[in-house]
Amino acid sequence: MNMSWWWIAFGLVALLALVAAVADGRGRGGRRPRGRSGARPGGRTRPGAGPGRVPEPGRGPRAGEIWWAEVPYEDGPGAKDRPCLVLRVRGGSALVAKITSKNHADRPGVIALPDGAVGDARGRASFLETDELREVAVRVFRRRVGTVDREVWARVRNLG
Repeated sequence: MNMSWWWIAFGLVALLALVAAVADGRGRGGRRPRGRSGARPGGRTRPGAGPGRVPEPGRGPRAGEIWWAEVPYEDGPGAKDRPCLVLRVRGGSALVAKITSKNHADRPGVIALPDGAVGDARGRASFLETDELREVAVRVFRRRVGTVDREVWARVRNLG
């Protein structure tokens, strides 16, 4: 009988330890909880991830590349997570042209991009707007899509 109380006490302590581990986050395989600013395993960040997360350590955006970043609005405060073409990088900021799914063909400097250029999960058509450029902090770039098509890059460079 004395031994059965020991097993009950041991079971209670083990149960409390398990509850504490789960509440502490260790019950999820040691992964950190994914909040608005958390990175995914492998360095990838999720949509809307906070600033300061660059997917490849020591590797930021370069001219001619398409990235997803928090691009400031042109007409007020705030920003939108969207694809953009990096035109130039200097210090901690980059000059970008935003990419949109809306065709503003009536505006000068709008260039249609090849299908799949921005890695859009919906496969929508994308348009580069070179008439309104933005300065974006390098720390808010979150995912590199790839390098822009050569023909598009030549058209962009000829506009400037």
